[in-house]
Amino acid sequence: MAAPGVTLRPLSRTVLTASPALSTTTLRIVPRRFPQSLLNRQSPSLHSASRSPLVPHTQIRHSSYHSPEPSPNTPNARKKVTMTTLRNLYKKGEPIAMITAHDFPSARAADESGMDMVLVGDSLGMVAMGLENTTEIVMEEMLLHCRSVARGAKHAFLVGDLPMGSYEISPEQAVGSALRFIKEGRVHGVKIEGGEELAPTIKRITQAGIPVVGHIGLTPQRQNALGGFRVQGKTCVGAMKILQDALALQEAGVFMFVFEAMPPEVAALITSKLKVPTIGIGAGNGCSGQVLVQVDMTGNFQPGRFIPKFVKKYADVWGEATRGMIQYREEVKSREFPSPEYTYPISKEELAKFEKTVDEMIQK
Repeated sequence: MAAPGVTLRPLSRTVLTASPALSTTTLRIVPRRFPQSLLNRQSPSLHSASRSPLVPHTQIRHSSYHSPEPSPNTPNARKKVTMTTLRNLYKKGEPIAMITAHDFPSARAADESGMDMVLVGDSLGMVAMGLENTTEIVMEEMLLHCRSVARGAKHAFLVGDLPMGSYEISPEQAVGSALRFIKEGRVHGVKIEGGEELAPTIKRITQAGIPVVGHIGLTPQRQNALGGFRVQGKTCVGAMKILQDALALQEAGVFMFVFEAMPPEVAALITSKLKVPTIGIGAGNGCSGQVLVQVDMTGNFQPGRFIPKFVKKYADVWGEATRGMIQYREEVKSREFPSPEYTYPISKEELAKFEKTVDEMIQK
């Protein structure tokens, strides 16, 4: 029964388990409505000497686990970031913070860091899967990573990269791929690389009710056609092409752009001519926000690996992780780990019984 002054809300089903003093019992309680006076009254039968109090069944885990989500009623709980949230940030001129994530832990880190948006970028093919470039990753792999990220990022707005080969054949193919990202990948929108030639495709996706982020400038999926990972918009002709792409895709219905690897002045001028926010990556701070690959900015990569000029290293995850693992290896070799505080005890009496039982068993 409820403690005095506590109001019980009806539940469709409640499972309770008896305390360890009793054999395991599962009770199914059917909701009933009682007068408040009865709800506030203690039941002596539950606390008699012949019956142990019922306690909610809980599972104790002696293994790695993730912490529960904060209650939505707690003072510091984050509100879910939606399209409306992002539009309001844009209207107020407040920069939008976006970062990539590729699995549950990186998603939790991004979400708990207060990121407005989390991008499941196809860059994970290189930083998480060891591929040579983004063109190798396929739909099923992207969906797997999207689902993992969706389990960890509960507050940020999630966007998934449509991989190369999943949208170029026809608008119908693109809509089908985008629908899979929403339904199976559990993201909130998709990102698609390319210019005005993709306007009909993007229009079809948005007509299906799926938010689309356009990606122009340097488009890594087309790096073979671009002659490699080259800065775009360094000439008047190149900059005008980016502007034309942006205006065409805005008309097609994108709600946001990623501008990659272009002069900051070009990105800022084009941003000022658009009615939707722009997220820069190697495009200067004149954009409406910024995005970086999490693995790059946290320094979670081996020494000597090439990183783009626009990456600022904010941490040294690789160094900390390797230092910790080296110490762990040394303590394992010396038997310093695990010390008693990292083990589970047994009483001397039970240990003596066990040893005696083993001896008797061996002697037979």
